[in-house]
Amino acid sequence: MRRRSSQRRPRPHPAARPGTEHRHDDGLAVSHRNTVAPPKHVARLRLKPKAAATGHVDGAWWPASRDLAAELPFLLVVLAVQLEHVERVTYNLTAWPSAPRRLVVESGKVRLEGFHSQHADTVTVIGTAGRRRLTLLVVPPETEPGLAHHLLMTAAHRDNVDDIEALLTGE
Repeated sequence: MRRRSSQRRPRPHPAARPGTEHRHDDGLAVSHRNTVAPPKHVARLRLKPKAAATGHVDGAWWPASRDLAAELPFLLVVLAVQLEHVERVTYNLTAWPSAPRRLVVESGKVRLEGFHSQHADTVTVIGTAGRRRLTLLVVPPETEPGLAHHLLMTAAHRDNVDDIEALLTGE
């Protein structure tokens, strides 16, 4: 005969149940349906609609700073939807202060590769989904918000074929 304990078993926290969400004290929502938690700020990003590739860029990204290691996790969370796991990010060495060779994000390790030959106003994100790559125009962090919005929208327009200089100068 089993004895009944006078103590009740603790119920699992709502966050421990699959498919539920829990808000931490810092306001971050953590979904237990997947491992990616929403970032504290959202990547300011616009991508061209899914279609045949056109133009010099696949969209535009407006980072909040020139700290690549701090800014990339926000971008990669968003791009993971299209690229599955992001494998590499290439950037111009002179446009960004020193960055680590590898970055650990929610989905795993990402290799960062800097090149002098890459255009200073672009980053390229390479994913494992069919080795797909996205080249993004980088809108300088200090850009006035109205102009930044215009650049994001122009670079992401389906029919845009402007080169990087034309996008940034509006010519």
